[in-house]
Amino acid sequence: MNRLVALRLAPPTLLAALLAACATTPTKVAEAPRPAPVAQLPYEWTSGQAPKATQQAKAQFGSLALKPGQYLWAASIPDAPAKVVIDRLQQLMFVYKGDTLVGVSTISSGKKGKETPLGYWKVFRKQVKGFSRKYDNAPMPYMQMYDEMGIAFHGGALPGYPASHGCVRLPIEFAKKLYPLTAMGTEVVIEG
Repeated sequence: MNRLVALRLAPPTLLAALLAACATTPTKVAEAPRPAPVAQLPYEWTSGQAPKATQQAKAQFGSLALKPGQYLWAASIPDAPAKVVIDRLQQLMFVYKGDTLVGVSTISSGKKGKETPLGYWKVFRKQVKGFSRKYDNAPMPYMQMYDEMGIAFHGGALPGYPASHGCVRLPIEFAKKLYPLTAMGTEVVIEG
């Protein structure tokens, strides 16, 4: 209230100066710099393809209530490039030929501390009778390597939960069916 009284009693020239000062265009304050985007390493990247694959699989095959070691395979396979989508959360692999889903399988991905890396990859090495260089020459039948650190998907034991040292284990028969469908450069998307 005292300020209001003082302004009323102030000489008109002072009031005019105060009003003029308040009426000037404010100077622009520079925005705080935005942090640079974090590099999207393959280990952090996901693309949202696994939820779409799950919806397609349910529409095509019905229920996805598969027990460890079970898989579903389409009756006919189109002639198109293959793509693999792996969902670590659901412990499932989806196989496409072009845009057509041709197979769904249970998997066992990397256990805690040895998690299967997320990301976008490409198959760069294939062997029907593969062996692990890191883990005592452990067999990796129908091995398809996609990570330069030696991580691959291959036939192996499926206990129903993540249990590998980083690889994606598949039922042997599924790995055998998948092997001829892929080629060097086949896309591999890992999410979850």
